[in-house]
Amino acid sequence: MTQVCFVGGEINLRYELLSRETARDALQTYDLGTPFHNSVGVETVSLGAAVALANDLNWYVVRFVEDVLVREPSVSETEWLSRALATAIRDDAVDPDESGRFLKVYGVERDHGGSSAPDQDDGPEDGSSEGDPTTAGQGGDESGATSSGGPPAGDPGGAGQAGRFGSEEPPRLVEPMYVTRTGETIPEYDLRDVGETLVVRVTEEEFGA
Repeated sequence: MTQVCFVGGEINLRYELLSRETARDALQTYDLGTPFHNSVGVETVSLGAAVALANDLNWYVVRFVEDVLVREPSVSETEWLSRALATAIRDDAVDPDESGRFLKVYGVERDHGGSSAPDQDDGPEDGSSEGDPTTAGQGGDESGATSSGGPPAGDPGGAGQAGRFGSEEPPRLVEPMYVTRTGETIPEYDLRDVGETLVVRVTEEEFGA
């Protein structure tokens, strides 16, 4: 299974997506998780399906999403892909075995306090108020956070409930750092004092932007 995670910013992402009919329809066949603070994550059947879902939600991605992360086990069990790199691999524009040079490394904070997502706004622009979008479709959390590039201890696939890590809330992704991999190692994350990092492979164009 391929995971895709939409990470929001200052707004309540789950509310924004599920309060709008088109986005809600695109997500209704999935069990929604919260891999990270203020995110919506789902499992899809393939890399192509993950990219297609991001494309279907592009109007909302542009407006409400800070980052789209894709994890394809056939490429890496522990590292995620950016949306652009996932698309390039799907289109055979990038060889999966050569996709790991350019990286965006997030710090991962746990026990950060506060609610698991920002407060709701006053509602969708289209005036829709169907159901309770803040609770609809909730499923188990799946976290791909790693410590020194690997999955959490006792969780070899990198997926599990947030509570397994001693916190009722999902971890928060903070301050990405762009690095290049040399050999088997990557530079140490030094933007914040964090115990874990999450590695996202990106395209050369994203790295140089």
